[in-house]
Amino acid sequence: MKQRTKTLAMVLAGGRVDELNVLTYYRPKSAVPFGGFARVIDFPLSNLMNSGLEQVAILSQFRSFSLINHIGSGAAWDMIGRYRGISILPPSTGHASSNWYRGSADSVYQNIDFIRYHNPECVLILSGDHIYNMNYQALIDYHKEKDADLTMVCLPVPLEKAHRFGVANIDDEDGVIGGRVLQYKEKPHQPRFNWASMTVFCFKPEALLKTLVDNAQEDTSFEFGKDIIPRMLADQRRVYGFKFDGYWGYTRTIEEYWQTSMDLLGASPKIDLERWGIRTNLEHRDIRDYQPLKIGSRASVHDSLIYNGCVVEGTVEHSVLFPGVHVRPGAVVRDSVLFFNNKVESGAHLTKVVSDVNSSFGVDSVVGEETSAAGQEVTVLGWDNHLPAGTVIGSDCTIYPHLRPEKFSRAIKNGEIIR
Repeated sequence: MKQRTKTLAMVLAGGRVDELNVLTYYRPKSAVPFGGFARVIDFPLSNLMNSGLEQVAILSQFRSFSLINHIGSGAAWDMIGRYRGISILPPSTGHASSNWYRGSADSVYQNIDFIRYHNPECVLILSGDHIYNMNYQALIDYHKEKDADLTMVCLPVPLEKAHRFGVANIDDEDGVIGGRVLQYKEKPHQPRFNWASMTVFCFKPEALLKTLVDNAQEDTSFEFGKDIIPRMLADQRRVYGFKFDGYWGYTRTIEEYWQTSMDLLGASPKIDLERWGIRTNLEHRDIRDYQPLKIGSRASVHDSLIYNGCVVEGTVEHSVLFPGVHVRPGAVVRDSVLFFNNKVESGAHLTKVVSDVNSSFGVDSVVGEETSAAGQEVTVLGWDNHLPAGTVIGSDCTIYPHLRPEKFSRAIKNGEIIR
């Protein structure tokens, strides 16, 4: 039987990503709800669990309460025991380090002692805010086979979109499996190659630690893409690319989050939560204690993902509903994602809406265009908003959390931002 490599996984989970604006107003992006019951970070954590990797650190700093509450003891992912567990590592303020995490590389640099304590053979560093399914053991095996200092997971993107990513030029040393990284550019203005980094890195510990220490001595951006990877290439380290050909939900913008949510739906969904083996903490928000889904005798439900605790008496089409959502008779929800405990009153019409927790839509309110038109953009509501009866909000609008009812006394036009 092949002996597994001793691996320490470090999940970058703490940053706020402004492109998701109001959804990350009170939480890091990794804690944003996804899939009708889960959180975004459940995907990398479930990947780790399914890959047999049981020693995990989560690096978090921005409004971490919801994330810490969600992770709990780690038992939901079977990461609790004598030789396995999840450690949450916020920035320290002791004599050795006195700064907030200044970037992804700095968050790992500030925890060098943690890495040395565990003395791993490999350090797996990965983003906590992407939607994908991957067995990391294949990556680790390839990394060891190539005796690499760094192996980074990449997937091909259209060249015209490559400027949004860190991209690598990978040779064909191992065909569809991977190859040597010849060049790397972080978000180039005019990209010439298109293997996009998924922010999944497997490092040889000594190479990682030396590069982090060297990088910390200079005035840099403290990021893996901007600093660490180019530095390792410049130092002629053995840097390899591991080619990924599966689904990857980037979810950096509201539109991408919405589209990734829609990929849960359809006759052959691109995201198969059951087949992927996604786990979540069912104790968080008391998910396990909700009553079964109730669908009224006159309700209409089509191509939707609706979790326990919901009551549907109206129409729901091509939407994702989290526990506690109530759709009253005569209400219509289309192409939308409603987080925990949203209430949609009678006669309300929602189209292409993402609504954060504890919001309500008054009688006969209209949010988004009433017919889903090609090119129509998402309207997003921050949490704890209560729209009065008859409220009208257009498409591509942003509604900040906790607004007073008088903010909705007039029709909100397409593209408006209401604070």
